[in-house]
Amino acid sequence: MLILLPPSEGKATGVDGPPLELGALSLPEVTSARQAVLDALDALCTGPDATAREVLGLPPGDRDALERDRALSDAPTLRAADLYTGVLYDHLKLPALLDGATAAAAASSVLIFSGLWGVVGPADRIPPYRLSMGVRLPPLGPLGAFWRGRLTDLLTKRADGELLVDCRSATYAAAFKPAHPVSERTVAVRVVRETADGTTVRRTVVSHMAKATRGAIAHSLLTAGASPTTPAELADALNDLGHRSELTPPAARNRPHTLTVVE
Repeated sequence: MLILLPPSEGKATGVDGPPLELGALSLPEVTSARQAVLDALDALCTGPDATAREVLGLPPGDRDALERDRALSDAPTLRAADLYTGVLYDHLKLPALLDGATAAAAASSVLIFSGLWGVVGPADRIPPYRLSMGVRLPPLGPLGAFWRGRLTDLLTKRADGELLVDCRSATYAAAFKPAHPVSERTVAVRVVRETADGTTVRRTVVSHMAKATRGAIAHSLLTAGASPTTPAELADALNDLGHRSELTPPAARNRPHTLTVVE
């Protein structure tokens, strides 16, 4: 089983680990691509502040993000498990998973997508940064397309025989879109809230709470040592773990199954 996650916009601070070592990150095959993104980001951030803010989508008062992005090559690092914060990661509790009996499963099962690094594992050491997959970074262009061209073959091989539990947002899903036959073993997680008014039951898609639920189901699967190999087994496992889940088959070829988790 592979759990595909987005990063978080929020990052930990107070970092004091060793400097970045690009070649030590997971998927060393894309080291040159990571260097290309680093170089492009450095060129952007050492240019006019106004241009960098516009490209990166930074608010006018956020000076820290630019300063961090200007010094990434020599910046101190920490594990990705400790770097990413926010609702999804609060519920995933990745540091505890990586430091306990579930360490091997967490290290081998979790892939975190990133506009800067492409994909990292939870134990990879990286510095705090600001670069969304949705950015059009000169001269590389849209980062989703840039990384899709470099990750698709690698991740298709990595996914051979594995069930993919896709907890990414649309922005990060752009970097890897599993095609047939991998798509037949891919499940996109959707979260809805169910409310009742008399005899009428309504379902609404939630956004902020969806992050919490995706983190919670990933935590449950890893803590329980679950190893589903098919979408149906995944739905059964989550229902057994207390997450009300409903599986819908793909609407077309090259599309994933949809797993609806009902809150």
